[in-house]
Amino acid sequence: SFGSYANFRKQFAEAANTAFGSGWAWLVSDRKGNLSVTKTIGAENPMVASGRLIPILTCDVWEHAYYLDYANLRPTYVDTFLDKLVNWEFVAENLERAMDSGRNWSC
Repeated sequence: SFGSYANFRKQFAEAANTAFGSGWAWLVSDRKGNLSVTKTIGAENPMVASGRLIPILTCDVWEHAYYLDYANLRPTYVDTFLDKLVNWEFVAENLERAMDSGRNWSC
């Protein structure tokens, strides 16, 4: 879907860093297993906002998630999130579950 980890990382970081105000960056799967990156603002999520997308990975970019450690340096927080905090085994498990549930969607 992205061609490389570098392309995924660039798209995910851009979504996280450009979410205006408080929000989220997401790696999502559609019901066919296609992956994409999206962002939501406030309390929205891609299951509702974008039409039944399945969350695989999310990054909280509300200020409470990073301000104590990173002040207003959201890009540094996002880099740290991607480089050191993501549990990629869990992400892979989420992707597998999403693909299994996608096969069972009837609409």
